[in-house]
Amino acid sequence: MNKPQIIVICGPTASGKTALGIELANKINGEIISCDSMQIYKEMNIGTAKPTEEERKMAVHHLIDFVNPNERYSVADFKKDAENTIKEILAKNKTPILVGGTGLYINSLIYNINYDKEKFDLEYREKLENIDLTELYKQAIKIDPQAMEKISQNDRKRITRILEIYHSTGKTKTELEQNSRKELEYDYKVFVLSMDREILYDRINQRVDLMIKQGLMEEVKEIKARYNKFPTAMQGLGYKEVIEYFDGKISKEDMINKIKQESRRYAKRQLTWFRSYKDAIWLDGINNTKEENANIIINNL
Repeated sequence: MNKPQIIVICGPTASGKTALGIELANKINGEIISCDSMQIYKEMNIGTAKPTEEERKMAVHHLIDFVNPNERYSVADFKKDAENTIKEILAKNKTPILVGGTGLYINSLIYNINYDKEKFDLEYREKLENIDLTELYKQAIKIDPQAMEKISQNDRKRITRILEIYHSTGKTKTELEQNSRKELEYDYKVFVLSMDREILYDRINQRVDLMIKQGLMEEVKEIKARYNKFPTAMQGLGYKEVIEYFDGKISKEDMINKIKQESRRYAKRQLTWFRSYKDAIWLDGINNTKEENANIIINNL
C-alpha cells in the first residue's frame, strides 16, 4: 500500500522558503506546516521573519503564532502537533507541505525520531545557567561531539540541552536519536532550497537591516515588559543580541553586526545539516524562479 506523500521544503534562513511554499501550496491544493522553532511564538513577528498576514491569506499555515514567549515548547511537542496536523490535512484530501529551517524539527518527522520528554533536574538547570558559556561548550563537546558539530559555540540553549539530556538519561542526544528511529508512516519528499553563499549572506545582511527598520528593538522591549520570564524565546537569534544591547553589554552597531554574523553562521550550519539528507533534491534559489522550483518539486513527486 502506497504511503501518503509529504513534501518538505527546507533550506537556510533568507533563502526564500516561505514564497516557494506558498507557490507550491496554490499549485497542488496544499497546506503549509511551519517547521521553525521560533515562528511558533506569539508576538515574535519581526525577528522570526514570520509569514506576514498577507502571505498567510495566500495559503493556509499551521503551527505559527500559538505559543506564548514565556512557555517552553520542545521538539517532542512539535512532533506530536505536526503529526496531528498532517493527519488533519490529509483527511481534507489536501497535501501537507512542511516548510522551515529547524533541522531538529524536520528530523523528528522524516526519520520518525521520538524525543521523549525527559524530566529535567531544575537544580541542575540553574547550575548550568551560572556556568560560563565557554566551559559549557567544552563539557558538551566531550559528551556528544557528533551533536555539537551542528551547534554554535554561542548557542547556550542548545548546548544546555545536550548536557541536560545526558544528565537526565545517561545517554547522549545522538544515542537517543539513533535508538528511537521507527518505521515511517509517510513518504517524505525532501527539497532543499539553496543559493550561492555570498548572495545568501548578502540577503541575510539586508534582512537584518530591514528587521531593525521594521522595529525589532521595539518588539523585544514590548515582550520584555509583558513577560517576567521567557526561558527559550529570548534565546532566539536576533532576540538575545537585542537583550544584550538593552543590558548595556554591547553597542547598537555591535548588536546589528552580531545579529548578521550569527545569522550567517546559522545559515552555514543549516546547509551542513541539510547535506546529510541523502535523497534530497536541491533547488537553485537564484537562477530558478519560485514558479520553476515549484514545478520541479511537482515533477519529482
